Amino acid sequence: MLFLNLCVICLYPGLEGMAYRKVRAAHTGSLEREELQASALDLEWDMEKELQDPGLGLDRFQLECVEHRTVGNSNRADPDPDLEPIQPSVSVSPHGRFERLQEDPNYISHFTRAPPKGQRRSSCSLVKYLLAGVGLFILGLLIGHYAHSTDKPTPEPPTDTDLLEELLRDITAEKIQALFLNCFQIISDDNEEARAKHLYQQWTDLGLTDVQLSNYSVLLSLPGPSSSRIVDRASHECFLPSGAQCDPRNHNNNPTADQHFSYAAYSATGSLEAVVVDVQYGGLEDMRRARTTMNVTNQIALLKLGQAPLLYKISFLAEMGFGGVLLYMDPCDGPRDQSLWHKAFGVTLNPGGDPSTPGYPSIVGSYREEWPNLTSLLVQPISASLAKRLLNIQSVGLGSPCTPLAMPAASERRKIQLTIGTHSIYKTVNNVCGYLRGKTNPDRYVLVGSRHDSWHKGTAADWRGGSAMMTQIITSVTKQARRGWEPDRTTVFCSWGGSALGNIGSFEWGEENRVVLQSRAVAYVSLHSPVRGTETLRSTASPSLLQLTSDIQKLLSCIRGGSCPGPNVSSLQIPGDVSFFANHLAVPTMEFAFEQTKAEEKSSFLSEALFSAESPETLDPLFKFHETIAKMTAEVILRLVNDPVLPFYPLDIALDVQDKLKDDPLRTPRLLAAAASLRESSAFLQSETMRPANDPKERDPSHVRMLNDVLRDLEKSFMVPQPPPGVYRNLLYSLNGKVPQFSILKYPLDPLKHNAVNKSLSLIINAINSAEKLIRCGLDLFENSPDDTN
Repeated sequence: MLFLNLCVICLYPGLEGMAYRKVRAAHTGSLEREELQASALDLEWDMEKELQDPGLGLDRFQLECVEHRTVGNSNRADPDPDLEPIQPSVSVSPHGRFERLQEDPNYISHFTRAPPKGQRRSSCSLVKYLLAGVGLFILGLLIGHYAHSTDKPTPEPPTDTDLLEELLRDITAEKIQALFLNCFQIISDDNEEARAKHLYQQWTDLGLTDVQLSNYSVLLSLPGPSSSRIVDRASHECFLPSGAQCDPRNHNNNPTADQHFSYAAYSATGSLEAVVVDVQYGGLEDMRRARTTMNVTNQIALLKLGQAPLLYKISFLAEMGFGGVLLYMDPCDGPRDQSLWHKAFGVTLNPGGDPSTPGYPSIVGSYREEWPNLTSLLVQPISASLAKRLLNIQSVGLGSPCTPLAMPAASERRKIQLTIGTHSIYKTVNNVCGYLRGKTNPDRYVLVGSRHDSWHKGTAADWRGGSAMMTQIITSVTKQARRGWEPDRTTVFCSWGGSALGNIGSFEWGEENRVVLQSRAVAYVSLHSPVRGTETLRSTASPSLLQLTSDIQKLLSCIRGGSCPGPNVSSLQIPGDVSFFANHLAVPTMEFAFEQTKAEEKSSFLSEALFSAESPETLDPLFKFHETIAKMTAEVILRLVNDPVLPFYPLDIALDVQDKLKDDPLRTPRLLAAAASLRESSAFLQSETMRPANDPKERDPSHVRMLNDVLRDLEKSFMVPQPPPGVYRNLLYSLNGKVPQFSILKYPLDPLKHNAVNKSLSLIINAINSAEKLIRCGLDLFENSPDDTN
């Protein structure tokens, strides 16, 4: 063996400096030299695979890149004026891990870099092949000797393909249904702590390591001893939020369970006598129209859900001077097969976490602020039938097309007395988290979350379906781990408490572990409310995960039969526990869900209304929809924890940015140029030219780890410091599925100020420039040879 080593060193004296030299080249050069370099590229890759020591000289390697800046601090100069803004022709990147881009024929790349320099061919190729053959022969003898000397050979772990097939085969509708029924029999609906302890014991028995049960004392907003009521001052009629009249025999006004269900958590309390003003969806034009007809100070707004985040509209109404808000859902916006006329619902005004400890965890010794109410307005949800009465509508058509509710022009406004009696109390919420440790990168976490809570006096259907699916996924992956499978990264499975009142459990856990999660969290996969209908399969993912989500949904739809329709994938802002991880950590997120309606503009925020959930046994009696979501989620988890290069696609982010700006009337040439430059850099990083940098088989593990960190952190560039109320801090999430647009351009922070749009434009261009700096940091990571001292 010493002879072989000496021969190799003699034949290749420059071998030590051969590993991935600089690929940056000038835009001009000899055409013949470039052709020679390209022809030698394939041979270079083969020689490096056979002879290169992957770790050679990497100890001296340092990433010459400053940590990318947050939005608002970017000092990047204007993009190259020669870069022409190019409109995207596709919504997601091509298939495969960083394969050659199959761009549209009209796309012209302005990013010119020469391929890596080839090494000269050896004149002693025959000797090289002979020595390689001898080495392989000796290696084969050693392997054969070792194999025969072992009495009981250890079985190899299954390949990725076999592992996926076994994992999906083990997830069945019957097993999920059995877990659901078992949970139904053991756990009481009213005891949130008992649910958490049951999951803790169950996950421990399944084999998760370091299962933790954490609890937080938080401020909850609950219904008071008497239900809210609305009294018509003209007729002296008293109504409950559902539209039913108050029972005169109930002198103490003790509410029933249904009446307890309908309230606005963290609303102001008290009584207000005022005129009802129809403000429709609460848009800027609706507000201006209302102000021209009367003084709206201390009046009560009649507001429809939909089109915009509820918190944004509530803050706008408070700024306009209103004193109260009655919320309702227009039947024209709801599902076709569900009557909403007499259904009351609940909402929460909590943006996330414990209101008494904003921005920091609610642990022992924490300072608590006195914030029992999160708004100065008296807010109460009501049924559509009561809204119809208050609007003085005599008749309304429910045919096709449906007639939206609106106050007639000549109608006289009603004067009412609104009374709300909610109260705040400190209670304990519990979280359960268990770990499945990774082998290669145990300090990189793929987070998977479900919940074990429901709205006040809600049913078990709110959470048991998702919890059963989570437990089945844990059962299947731990079974594979016992058979020898070792994931590359750590999976953290969590079940949250306090989700319905403002994602309290996930926020408190995230705030307590913020420092660790900022450096270790890779992605978040949600099972918040996976089956809330059977009509439409919707997939929501941040742009980094659009390609993976689209591939999995399309493949599974084809397996189930049918015409293989295009996937319904978007980057919509959705309610649920995904909020903390998208807003405060800015890691890529995704969620699969079946629902009743498509996410159109008017209905895009109807999920903010919390109705009494239908039982999964009624909605999905065979649990086939639960099985589909569980299998798709399990495949996403497997790819995220096993793929050497994370399945994040930077080009999808660049395409999403261009798509949002394409038809926006507020776009500027400077903004379009920055977006085009981001696309150029992303396309090059994801192209075949950079294949050696992106293929884990051709790179050292430390370089792949650094590349993964670049891909993971890319969405952090699009965080804004203070978004409008109810709007995600991550600009990559849209508010409307039909018309993609940056949320802060449609809903600026200060809509009544003239400079609001200019401030939003500055935040967007700084975000784009910050993202491109990080992309170029990833390019520079593979342009410098560790041994290149020039």
